[in-house]
Amino acid sequence: MPPAGPAGPPPGWDPAQSAWGAAPPPQGWAFPPTGGYPPGSGPYGGQPWYPGPPVGWYPPGYGFDANDALVTPPGAGIGGWFNRCGGALRRGWRQLVPIMLLTQVLPAAVLSVVSLGLDPSAKWAAQAESTSAPALPDNFAAELLSLLVLLVGGSLVVGLVQAVGWAAGTWVITQQAAGQPASLESALRYGLRRALGLWGWTLLVSLLVGVGVCFCVLPGIYLAFALSMAGPVYLFERHNPIGRSFRMFHDRLGLLLGRVALVAVAVLVGTLIPGGLEGIGTSALGTDPFSSAGTAAGTVVVIGITAVLALPAHLAQMIGLLVTYAEQRAHEAPVNTAGLAAELG
Repeated sequence: MPPAGPAGPPPGWDPAQSAWGAAPPPQGWAFPPTGGYPPGSGPYGGQPWYPGPPVGWYPPGYGFDANDALVTPPGAGIGGWFNRCGGALRRGWRQLVPIMLLTQVLPAAVLSVVSLGLDPSAKWAAQAESTSAPALPDNFAAELLSLLVLLVGGSLVVGLVQAVGWAAGTWVITQQAAGQPASLESALRYGLRRALGLWGWTLLVSLLVGVGVCFCVLPGIYLAFALSMAGPVYLFERHNPIGRSFRMFHDRLGLLLGRVALVAVAVLVGTLIPGGLEGIGTSALGTDPFSSAGTAAGTVVVIGITAVLALPAHLAQMIGLLVTYAEQRAHEAPVNTAGLAAELG
């Protein structure tokens, strides 16, 4: 075996650098890089040392727009949500107020007047006072059944008319936010076209919430919050409103819970106060206010005024839930008002 020669430098050794590796970097090299890629391109385009678009940016017409009139972009917070609710009301009150008066206030007032006029409780009380023997009033079962049929049937009809208003109002708000014309006539036509499906899903949601209330109230409250997006989901997406609403609620629990809670407080305050005033006003007219023309006219006036006082609650519910739905969609994927308007059809 030949004798071992002197050991040479190990592979990769650079005598000029007294270290392993390649030649020194070229003249002018610096970190962060100052050249070599066009602005905003390269393997890390958009990073702080590149002048390209920021991370998370989307092309116009596709991504988030901080000035979108309906969609609250992620990160805008409760202030952005309030701004869009207020903007929807400012733009559309001329169409929304008559829609709500025709489809929410008027049907509710008519049902209240008819129910109060046909309520047999005053007659039952008079019969009970006229006899000392405890007994059920005459025709008690038949009159009670008639009253229940009236209340249930009337509520169903009122719900269908209200579905027209919900669909029409949603169309107005979305069209105006997209910069499109939205006449009252076109809105009502759209509402009539979509009312039946919306009414059916609303009935199912109401049934589920009612069953939940029967189980110690809390399940009903939970279902009311979890299913709050079912109406907008049906109008915009047309499929699986209950499942989608549940998923939105659980995916962003705190966000949706907070928004819907604000809407619920506004609705409660806006309906309890007029309801209390109606009770006080009608009770002042006697136990049987329809016994004379004067008290009957006074009852109609009281019910009409208090029904109109509930108008802000109807507006707050519709606008608040719609803006909340648009915000939830923005957290799932980039969306804008123009896209939502196209989905409405």
